[in-house]
Amino acid sequence: MQRPTLFSVQLGALAMRCGKKILWMLLVLWGITLISFWVIHLAPGSPTDMEITLNPLASEGARQQLEALYGLDQPLYVQYWEWLSRLAHLDFGNSLSADSRPVLEKILERLPLTVGMNVISLILTLLLAVPLGILSAWKQNSLFDRAVTVLVFLGFAMPSFWLALLLMMYCGIDHAWLPISGLTSMDYAQLSVWGKVRDVSAHLLLPIIVYTVGSLAGMSRFMRSCMLEVLRQDFILTARAKGLPARTVIFGHALRNALLPLITLLGLSVPGLIGGSVIVESIFALPGLGQLFYGAVMARDYTMIMGNLVLAAVLTLAGNILADVCYGLADPRIRGSQKEA
Repeated sequence: MQRPTLFSVQLGALAMRCGKKILWMLLVLWGITLISFWVIHLAPGSPTDMEITLNPLASEGARQQLEALYGLDQPLYVQYWEWLSRLAHLDFGNSLSADSRPVLEKILERLPLTVGMNVISLILTLLLAVPLGILSAWKQNSLFDRAVTVLVFLGFAMPSFWLALLLMMYCGIDHAWLPISGLTSMDYAQLSVWGKVRDVSAHLLLPIIVYTVGSLAGMSRFMRSCMLEVLRQDFILTARAKGLPARTVIFGHALRNALLPLITLLGLSVPGLIGGSVIVESIFALPGLGQLFYGAVMARDYTMIMGNLVLAAVLTLAGNILADVCYGLADPRIRGSQKEA
């Protein structure tokens, strides 16, 4: 009998770990959908209320017919089982709004805009927050550190909707530098390719600024705290005592250890790609997922709400996996422990 090789043993262990993680993710996703489905049906109101209220000739019989059409007359566990059965085939059902379009189709239409804006904002935030946090920690209690602290506290105290209104008034109304509503201009179809790119970019500039300012304050303070904690460690003091340059101490020894808590924060911020867009997209009238989710909640569109919640749950689980992968890239010790597990 041929003995298994080391490669086959490692491959089997890797497959087992992946299988356990996938099984656990499916269980968590099932729990999220179960609780969410139950909670949204506890909210007052029904998808039929708006249609009945806006029609003075509608009777109670019409309400019952609509509930039977949408399947709302069945017990809650029956509705959940039917929805879960469709979800297993990646069928999110049809929207309960007037257009009755498939939920997945409406989500995919709005997904690129919301994710694109948030990803650009996240990249800009990292490019600004990480250097600010490192310099503030390295030059603790200096004039630069105090100036950054004041700006950060202003960013913490500034609500996103208030900043958005200020930018709209100053940049759009007082000086007419940038458009303040919608995704494109009225003459968008007549523009050249480069003109269309410039038009869309001009419409998205103010929302991206609001996104970036909102997350820059917290992330820069978080990076500063992590860096200060690492700079107090013994191995950093030893590196300084050996006379190593400041650049080597910061980027060669301290930065990787300081990035680990930041990676956790980034993993947890992945669901915010959708949830944090409601206010900004509503103010700037952008056709993104945030506005779609807000309209679904107001209309009690249960299938659309569940579609957005499932997407947010998947992003949450994906953020956790991404954080685990980044842990291993940032710290070789974690890579070693993952291989041994």
